[in-house]
Amino acid sequence: MIYKYSKLSKGLNIFIDFFLLNLTLYIGYLFEYPDHLGQNITEDHKLDFLLLNLIWFYCASINKLYEDIFQRDAIPTIKVTLRALGLYLMICLLLKLSLLHFDLTNDSILVSFTAFLIFLLLWKTLFLLIRRPTRWSLVKYKKIVILGAGSLGADLYNYLKNNKQLGYKVVGFFDDNVIARHPGSKIFGKIDECLDFVEEHKIDEVYCALPDVEEKKIKKLIHDADKRLIRFKLVPEVRDYRKNFNVELYGHLPILTPRREPLQDKANEVIKRVFDIVFSFTVIVFFLSWFMPLMALIIKLDSKGPVFFRQLRSGKDNRPFYCLKFRSMYVNGDADKEQARKGDARITRVGAFMRKTSIDELPQFFNVLMGDMSVVGPRPHMLKHTKDYSNLIDKFMVRHFLTPGITGWAQVNGFRGETTNPESMEKRVEADIWYLENWSFLLDLKIVVLTTWNAIKGEENAF
Repeated sequence: MIYKYSKLSKGLNIFIDFFLLNLTLYIGYLFEYPDHLGQNITEDHKLDFLLLNLIWFYCASINKLYEDIFQRDAIPTIKVTLRALGLYLMICLLLKLSLLHFDLTNDSILVSFTAFLIFLLLWKTLFLLIRRPTRWSLVKYKKIVILGAGSLGADLYNYLKNNKQLGYKVVGFFDDNVIARHPGSKIFGKIDECLDFVEEHKIDEVYCALPDVEEKKIKKLIHDADKRLIRFKLVPEVRDYRKNFNVELYGHLPILTPRREPLQDKANEVIKRVFDIVFSFTVIVFFLSWFMPLMALIIKLDSKGPVFFRQLRSGKDNRPFYCLKFRSMYVNGDADKEQARKGDARITRVGAFMRKTSIDELPQFFNVLMGDMSVVGPRPHMLKHTKDYSNLIDKFMVRHFLTPGITGWAQVNGFRGETTNPESMEKRVEADIWYLENWSFLLDLKIVVLTTWNAIKGEENAF
C-alpha cells in the first residue's frame, strides 16, 4: 500500500511539473506572438517545446527531484527544485547561444522560465503542506539491525527513531548479553547469529555499535558480511565527553566544538539581517501603515488603556529590550509576572481573537527593523522567566546566542503558549537549539510559510 501511494504521488508530481512547464512555455510563446492566441502552435515551436521538455526531464532526473518525495525534508526539496531550475535555465541559454536552430527568443525564454519558477515553487510548497500530516506513514523504510545493545547502540537507535527522514527502521538488536540493556530494545539473539537472521528476514543493512575492545570480532563480521553480500556499517565508539560535539580541522589538529552555528558565519548573518530589514519594512509599509490605525481604534473601543503593550524581554546575549505588542489584556499589575493562561480573565474580547490569530505580535516588526528581533528566532521571554528557567534547565541560556524572533522552529512545531512545567519548556529549548545548529535561509522561509499556514487554520495552544 505504501509503495502504491508513493508511486501515485511521484506520478502526480511529474504530471503537474510537466503541465506547469508546458503552460509556462505557452505563456512565453504568447508573449512573443500575442496575436496567436487561440491558434495552433507552429511546427517549429512544437519541436522547441519537445526539446525543452526533454531538457527539464534531464535536469529533474540528474538532481533526483522525483526520488524519495516523502523521505526528503521540505528544505532539501526546495533546494533540489532550485538546482534543477538553475540547470534548466543554463542549458536553455547555452542552446540559445549555440549555432543550433532555436525559435524561441531570449525574452520568451526568460518570461517562460520566470513563470515556471514561480508556479513550480508554489506547487512544491503546496505539496509539502498537503503531505505533512501523512508523510511518515508513507515513507518506505530500510530495515536495519544493530549489533550491540549498549549505550552506543541505544544512541544510534534513538537518533534514527527521531530522524525519520533518513528512512531507516530499526528491527532490533543482537548482543551477547541477551538481557536488554536499552529500555524498549528487542534483542533477537547473540552476535554470531546476526548474519543468518539478516539473510533470512531480508534486512537491508547491519550497523555495528560494538565497543573497540571487540576489534577481532568486528573484523570477522566485516569479512563474513562481504562474503554474504550484506551491507555492514560501523559506528565508532565515542567517549561521553565527546558526545554531540562537532569536529573541525585546524590544519591537522581536530578541534571539538559543542555545536555548529551557521550564523557565526558573517555572510549568513548579513543574509539574515537583509531579509529581516526587507521583510519587516515591506510589512510595515504595505500592511501595518493602514492596519495599525484600524486596530488602535478597535482596541480603544473594546477596553481602556494604551494601544501597545511594552515589556522588557531577554534579547541576544541576554541583553534586555522592550518588546512591542498590541495590548490584548485589561491593564493589570501581573503582566510582567504571570503568563497568559487558557481562559485567562485578564484577556479582552478583542485580545482573545488577536492572540488566537497572532495579530498581537505584529508590532514586533518594528523591533525587527530596529535590530532587537529577527523575523525568525527563539521567542523572547520576560526577564523573570529567563531567570527562573535558567536555573531549572541546563541549556536554557544557549538559545540567547541568537536574536529572538517573532516566530520560530519551536512555535511551528506546537511548542507555544503557556509553559506549565519544566518538561514543556525543555522541548521548546531543544527546538530552539536545533534551529541554532541547523539555520539556513530556506529554513527561515519554511518557518514563515508554516507560521502563516498555522495562523490561517488556527492553533490549539494560541490563547
